[in-house]
Amino acid sequence: MKRRTMRAYAFVFALAFVLTACSRNENARWQGYAEGEYVYLASSQSGTLTDLAVKRGQTVAANVPVFGLDAVEETAARDEAQHRVTAAQQQLADLETGKRPPEVRVTEAQLAQAEANARKASLQLTRDEAQLRAGGIAQAQLDDSRAQAASTAAQVRELQNQVRVANLPGRTAQIAAQAAEAEAARASLAQAQWRLDQKRVSAPSGGLVYDTLFRVGEWVQAGSPVVQMLPPQNVKVRFFVPETIVGSLAPGRKVNVRCDGCAADVPATITWISNAAEYTPPVIYSNENRAKLIFMIEARPSEQDAVKLHPGQPVEVTLQ
Repeated sequence: MKRRTMRAYAFVFALAFVLTACSRNENARWQGYAEGEYVYLASSQSGTLTDLAVKRGQTVAANVPVFGLDAVEETAARDEAQHRVTAAQQQLADLETGKRPPEVRVTEAQLAQAEANARKASLQLTRDEAQLRAGGIAQAQLDDSRAQAASTAAQVRELQNQVRVANLPGRTAQIAAQAAEAEAARASLAQAQWRLDQKRVSAPSGGLVYDTLFRVGEWVQAGSPVVQMLPPQNVKVRFFVPETIVGSLAPGRKVNVRCDGCAADVPATITWISNAAEYTPPVIYSNENRAKLIFMIEARPSEQDAVKLHPGQPVEVTLQ
């Protein structure tokens, strides 16, 4: 009976200890600071800064033009590529349709004239054959008539073939080669257009223009950031908790962030817990000072509340 009583007391004491510890955890305040993950806007091309459309401290929306570089050379290259595409497409269309209609009509007119000459030569040959039998002409004249009839008939066949060829499209290999040339021209145009588009940079998302790093008229090297932005979704809070508490926290846990000048606490959600412990202050680890082990935790407020926090600002964090 005595053992059961002692076990009951031990259970009650342990439960009270747990509840007390939980109460301390719930009321604890942890120190931290606000931090921003900046977005550095740059162009992949070099050039002189001709247009800076934003100012430091300004809030801009997504897809708003931010800055532009001179693009005279890129514009000329784009226009040249466009002309090459037009020429290649027209040559392809010409190969696919054969000769132009006026050229075909000229050949058809030549064919009609040749057919008339052939009929005339055929009639003359018939008369000369009759005259030869009657003894009215010499054999040589009949031979000339036969040669003339054969010549005009051959000319008719030649022009008939020319008309058929004029109505045919280009050869298959020629058409395929020209189609490839047109496709290559379109690819060059796309590349030239991409280079031109890179000369003007827009905000990938809405946010605060934290800083501008160049002035209009300055030369900007390719890849050099011109505008430093801070989207609201990139604002986070970093705070530190002792080793005895970190095990009770997990991503998704709600916290309140308190800062100087804030009218009310800013709600946030834990998104990351460090796996690496730190010492504060630096000491040699032992069982006696393990309470000085701390872990970094990150929490993010909503985009609406993020604008209330400023990178570097000290904060206090409590559990909701």
